[in-house]
Amino acid sequence: MLRHGADRLRTDLVGETVTYVVNRNINLTNHCVKHCSFCAFRRDPGDPGAYRLSRSELQHKAREAQRRGATELCIQSGLDPAASLDGSHLAHAETVLRDLLAAAPGIHLHAFSPQELLFMAEADGLPLQQVLQRLRQAGLASVPGTAAEVLSEPLRRRLCPEKLSARAWVAVMLEVHAQGLPATSTLMAGHIETAADVAAHLLTLVAMQRHAWNQGLPGFTEFVLLPFVGLHAPAALRRQVGRDQPDLPAMLVLTALARLLLGPWIRHHQPSWVKLGLEGAAEALRWGADDLGGTLMEEHITTMAGASGGTNQEPQDLEAAAARVGRPVRRRSTTYGELP
Repeated sequence: MLRHGADRLRTDLVGETVTYVVNRNINLTNHCVKHCSFCAFRRDPGDPGAYRLSRSELQHKAREAQRRGATELCIQSGLDPAASLDGSHLAHAETVLRDLLAAAPGIHLHAFSPQELLFMAEADGLPLQQVLQRLRQAGLASVPGTAAEVLSEPLRRRLCPEKLSARAWVAVMLEVHAQGLPATSTLMAGHIETAADVAAHLLTLVAMQRHAWNQGLPGFTEFVLLPFVGLHAPAALRRQVGRDQPDLPAMLVLTALARLLLGPWIRHHQPSWVKLGLEGAAEALRWGADDLGGTLMEEHITTMAGASGGTNQEPQDLEAAAARVGRPVRRRSTTYGELP
């Protein structure tokens, strides 16, 4: 009953076609000043596995992605205190964007989570509005809605006490919306959250979307469910969760519930094939999801946590997954438009 209701609403809102984007995911560095309880990605400088990509490496990745048909680069990283130019974190970020566009002209830059944006603003002592305006001038085209985890202050005090608060995440994203930048929304689930935490998170997204639309702004383009992967997560949280990989049946139920609760406010829903595997993500298409995300080409954050879904999908792999559940498929732009 739940699955059928979510699937029916998906059909009414977006039809039968499954979409995906050809993109490359680039994590600039895993150096980070935060210590989140679920993160297996962060490193201190000098630690085994610590890295920071050079400008030439970034441009090589961008050129290669565009040669392989990518229309988007997704750029996120740890909060690296050394990532500055002439003492400015914002200037460094502007240089990253301009370098990427120089290497891959016209590509869509989907970059910098609310946590990263706030880090730049606070480190440089600048208003967030100015940070966003300058990044947009440098080529920023949309913002990933990561770092949301679960928008519950009591839960965040247990899960990621050093991270920006739920209130701060909402405030940053409201300013992103106000600047006319499209953004994604996410929920990290399957760890120590409660049903009430999830409901509050989803209803917060609805309220934010209503506010954006009332202002004639694009707001959120999609909702992405991010199941917790704990294989290599810090031991304390891993013991509390008691599971190394996502509980697929529970995540399918949550996929359906999110579709029903978010209703017409967020039309596109995406499972994570990195976390669920491609077969699990394809099954989510029967539970209210309509998009298979991106090809990624590479992925480090979830893979380092122990995910078994892989780091790259070719377009034909995603198309075949949609075909297996009997659905037509097309490539899309980052903001769900038609491609030339």
